Amino acid sequence: MLVGTSLCLAALFASPSAAAQGDDEWKFQAVIYLYLPSVDGETTFSGSGGGDSAGVDASKLLENLHLAFMGSFEANKGAWGLFTDVIYVDFGDSESPSRDFTLGGGALPAAVNASLRYDLNGWLWTLAGSWRAASTANNELNLIGGARMIDIDQTIAWQLSGNVGSVALADRAGDRTAGVNNWDAIVGLKGRALLGNEQHWFLPYYVDIGTGESSLTWQAMFGVGYAFDWGSVTAAWRHIDYDMKSGKSIESLSFDGPGVAVAFRW
Repeated sequence: MLVGTSLCLAALFASPSAAAQGDDEWKFQAVIYLYLPSVDGETTFSGSGGGDSAGVDASKLLENLHLAFMGSFEANKGAWGLFTDVIYVDFGDSESPSRDFTLGGGALPAAVNASLRYDLNGWLWTLAGSWRAASTANNELNLIGGARMIDIDQTIAWQLSGNVGSVALADRAGDRTAGVNNWDAIVGLKGRALLGNEQHWFLPYYVDIGTGESSLTWQAMFGVGYAFDWGSVTAAWRHIDYDMKSGKSIESLSFDGPGVAVAFRW
């Protein structure tokens, strides 16, 4: 469906001379982002040492972003191009008392609370090629195809308090670790719409969808930017979403939030 949509959009924006607008010189762009996402997702940490599995909802616990980095590099020659995009995130938070926690697939007993420590960190890496399907005075549309890797680790530690008599001794305190390392093929489109006569202002967009080791992953970015002779500054909103295949300890995961980017062209 996405490929068909992309071809329709390409036909809509294309002009007869679009294919002749290529440039034989290499052009490069490097981008550094300040990205401030929130995280959402569900994880089931497998039991060990006789203990039950533990489960958490990341959106209820991971509110403190310790570190995030996002950068990209792009090279283009004529209508063809290559780009790579790297994101690193490190979240962590503590909550006490808390009931945002399950043991053995069920909620805590009514008179039991938990002191929790939850951490998530890892990388997302996209590597893809692009082809300029359409180019007019005010619009540029590129079809993309490539792969994205997610390498995420999560850890949780807890201590139960209250009326813990109904909880097995092995489950009253503990820690668990869960992770995922998936590669997925992606297809999508990216481009920009130029505004005004001088075309300093522009609206960038990006969307992809894919699958492979994950059941489904998709990403979308929309923003507004201002171009200078040396590059551009952009403010955007970016969402990255994963649904994992059955049996994975991390069932779903998403990152969503604003970012500011500075791009340098040469």
